[in-house]
Order: sequence, then C-alpha cells, then structure tokens
Amino acid sequence: MRKERLIVPILVAIAVIWMVGQLLSSVLFERSLRQALEDLEARGEWRVTRPESSRGWLSSQGRLLLSPLLGRPWQLELTYSARHGILSTDVEGSFLPRLDTALQRAVGEVTAASAPRWKGRYHTLSGRSELQLALAPFIIQQSGRELEVRGARLRLEGMFGDWRLRVRLDQLSLIDGVAQLTLGPASLESRYTYIDDAYHFAQRDHLQIDALALRYPSYEIQLAPLNLYSHMVLDETELRLKGELVMGDMMVPTEAPDTPLLSGRIEMELSRLNADAIRQTITRLRQEASWGDTSLPMAEGLLSRLEPDLLQILSDSPRLDVSTVALDSPLLGIQLDADGALFFDARKLDQLNVTTLDKPEERARWLERLDGDFIWHDAPAVAALWLGLPLGTRELQFDVVRGDWRVNGRPMPDIWSQ
Repeated sequence: MRKERLIVPILVAIAVIWMVGQLLSSVLFERSLRQALEDLEARGEWRVTRPESSRGWLSSQGRLLLSPLLGRPWQLELTYSARHGILSTDVEGSFLPRLDTALQRAVGEVTAASAPRWKGRYHTLSGRSELQLALAPFIIQQSGRELEVRGARLRLEGMFGDWRLRVRLDQLSLIDGVAQLTLGPASLESRYTYIDDAYHFAQRDHLQIDALALRYPSYEIQLAPLNLYSHMVLDETELRLKGELVMGDMMVPTEAPDTPLLSGRIEMELSRLNADAIRQTITRLRQEASWGDTSLPMAEGLLSRLEPDLLQILSDSPRLDVSTVALDSPLLGIQLDADGALFFDARKLDQLNVTTLDKPEERARWLERLDGDFIWHDAPAVAALWLGLPLGTRELQFDVVRGDWRVNGRPMPDIWSQ
C-alpha cells in the first residue's frame, strides 16, 4: 500500500522535471541563438535581423535575414524550426538568397536540383552547437555565361567564444564563350575565437584548392595545388593580418608539358593598425546601417563621416613585412628569393583625404607617405640587365623613398616601356 502511495509523487516529480528541462532547453536555446547573432553582428561585416520568431516549450520557429553591412546587393533568408529536448535541441530549416533588382537582372536565371536545406543540434548542458548544410548542384546562366557548382558541404560547430567552420566544394566551373575556368575540389577550414562583443578576436583560415585550370582554344594553364593561409588578430592595441600563399606547379601543357612555369610561396604580415580606431569604425558602420532602410541602408556622405576614424586607423604608422618571396620558374630559368618591408608615414594625417582618392593628385600624396626597402638575393644576370645594372650584380636593393623606387641607389628604370 505504501509503495502505491509513492507512485503518484514520483510521477508528479518526473513530470515536473521534464517540464523544467523542456523550459530550460527552450530558454538556453533562445539565449544561445541571440548571443550568436549578436556576436556575428559585432564583427562589423553583417547586418542581422529576425523579423519572425515564435518560442515555445516544445518547439520554436523563426526567420532570419543576413545581409552585408555595406550596401544591400543581396540578402540571405534563413528559416528554422527547433524541437526542444531535455538534453539537446534539434534544428532544421532552409535558406534562400535574395538579390536586389539590379543584381538579379545581371545574374540571370538560377536553376537547382533541390531547395537548399540545413540541419543542426544545440546541446543544452554544454552550450555547444552543430550545423550542417549540403548544397545541391546548381547552374547560373546569363548572357552566354554559365556558372556551375557541382555540390558543396558546410559544417559549423562550436560555442560562445570559439567557432570552427569547414567547407568542401566539389567543383566550380565558369564558362564565358570559348574560355573556361575550373576550380576544385576545394576546402576551407576556419577557426574564430573572441571575447564578448568581439572586442578582442583571432581568426585562422586555410583555403586549399586541389586543382585549378584555365582553358582557351590556343592554350591551357593548370595549377595544383594552391594553399592560402591567413591569421588575423585584434588585441588591445592593434590589428595584425598575416598571410601565406603556397603555389604548387603551374603548368602550360601546350607550351611545356613537362616543365613548370612557376611555383613557390609568399609570406607577409600587415601590422600597426590602430585597434581602437577599428572598433570605432565598426561601431559607426553599425549605427549607419541601423539608420538606413532595405533599399538605401547607407546614407550619402558616409565616407566623409567615416574619414576621421579611417585615418585614425593609420595613426600608428602601419607596416607591411614581406618575410618571404620564394618563387621558381624552371621554364624561364629565373629564381626569386626576396624579403623586405614597407612603412606608412602617419604624421599630419589631416593633410590626407579619403574621399578624393580617385584623383591622381590625392593618390600621389598618399604614395609620398610610403618608405621601405626590399632585397632580391642571388638575382640572375638577366634581372640586372633589365634594370640597367652591371651583369655581375648578384644582389638587388630596392628602396622606396617617399613613394619613389630606386634600385641599388639608382632611379628605377621604366622597364615596361622598353
């Protein structure tokens, strides 16, 4: 009899625990989604809105709109439907790109085998999320041009402060008349770590293109593989961006089927970009976007209003360090082994104008702020001949003085007009 009396309280307790678990899962999912959208917007690259949202204990639905912060050439509409469980929430939905009228006319018709769908899972206890997307093959045709994508897959996983992205593209082909560009397979791996509101962040990316081919009726260029590495860090004082390009053998089968035209690597780093000015510029851009509408998100005169912040980004005299240029051309018999640095003079920034950079006079004022030097080690005799130097010259010293180039102390000759 006593055991029977315990059944009802136990069932009630289980029901209460289940209801509390469902409610907690719904609340935590909503908080995580809101935080993720705020983190995405804090980068200063995207504008995110949620025009529809319906939250419940057992399920939630909604619609998201993502678009570039600058301009409105396109929007990405995502719908989601979440089924809440005690330990996790399963999410699925679709996405639909929307182009503005002018871009829609330029792009033309888009055909796809099926509507793009995505699915994901949010783990209630750990706060970790997973998202997967499979993109079916599609074709874009416009004025005799054709872009074909033969499928892609995306996986995004992580939690607050640490996200990883993996993208795999099977093949992309662009046909324009008699010319054809083929790319793929290709993959992208990215990791993004940050603190609240992206005040500090770091991002590492690795893009690998297994094969790339450019074909014309008279010749063909092949490159395999191509790797691009980048590391961007925003800390308390500066933004630094380091990149490395590694090229496999570039071949021209119609001219030299067994001898590479070019291969090698280039590594460089851009630093001393003022961190506070970058954060202020991002804040100003987000304000400008919030004042606009869908057709004209950025009011006229934006560049003029941003000019003080843009110039302040250069206030710490940015520098570009080219640590490695190692290129080899067996076909031409030339090797390039070089390094150097380029500096920007940040004194009297008020004398510069961002809004008139399209004019030659203003571009000349900016170029006069550049100084630096580069060294070509073990230069071939033909390079010295091109530059009007003695054939025995083995090291070429390139100096940049107020925007003017000199080589081994002499004015740089105009080799392009020779």
